[in-house]
Amino acid sequence: MLRPNMTYWQDAWRRLKQNKVAIVSLILLIVIGVMTVIGPYLTKYSFEATNSSIINQTPTAQHWFGTDELGRDVFARVWKGGRVSMIIGILATLIEVVVGCIYGGVAGYFGGIVDDIMMRIIEVLVSIPYLIVVILISLIVGKGMGSIIIAMAITGWCYMARLVRGQLLQIKEQEYVLAAQTLGGSPSRIIAKHLIPNTLGIIIVEVTFAVPGYIFAEAFLSYLGLGVQSPDTSWGALASAAQQNLMFYPHELFFPSLMISLTMLSFNLLGDGLRDALDPKLRQ
Repeated sequence: MLRPNMTYWQDAWRRLKQNKVAIVSLILLIVIGVMTVIGPYLTKYSFEATNSSIINQTPTAQHWFGTDELGRDVFARVWKGGRVSMIIGILATLIEVVVGCIYGGVAGYFGGIVDDIMMRIIEVLVSIPYLIVVILISLIVGKGMGSIIIAMAITGWCYMARLVRGQLLQIKEQEYVLAAQTLGGSPSRIIAKHLIPNTLGIIIVEVTFAVPGYIFAEAFLSYLGLGVQSPDTSWGALASAAQQNLMFYPHELFFPSLMISLTMLSFNLLGDGLRDALDPKLRQ
């Protein structure tokens, strides 16, 4: 009774701060994000400059993460590759959120035959093997960052659409929605102003799980040779190139693998913390 008044988001932030693991994960993600921006400029060596006299060097004072089979600085390449991986993960997630919210919002709001048709379309898209989509896009568009984002975006939004649809089916009969309909609000305005904002907590949590999923998918595709092509690089491309020398020069695989693992772990732990913080049932 004596607790000071606070908004839903203020209370969610208060509960998130109490989760030390989630806060540490958030700080680690911020550090990794900043390093992907400034990391390549912290060393005097370019990520694509080769030097045959220093190939496969272990970490030294000059080359903090060592060098690869072409004498390129691994430190610069790790952070340059992290920038590419982060951009792919964030852009693919942004497309998933926008398309998934619009598609799921329309299906959940109108229901009936519209919902049935739209959900059958999603089931068809989900049933298409993921690698086939990637290979077809690579043949049409060509290998690279653009083809990876397109391939991920084609079917990646389906889960978000299902999630938003399920939430809207639960809340579209609430009094404030019926009041907006009575006052003559258009379906697009009701979906955008009343329904989607009330599913924002679920969407934010899904975003924290989607970004590492896309980063890992990009790493997997680059490892198979279907992703980012030289001279550009990514964490997956670095891991793919380093696995040939794993027995003799493990440092070349260790650092990109460490970045992938830390990023995915941090996003997942932050997602768990956000899920608890944004759940109004856990409010104390």
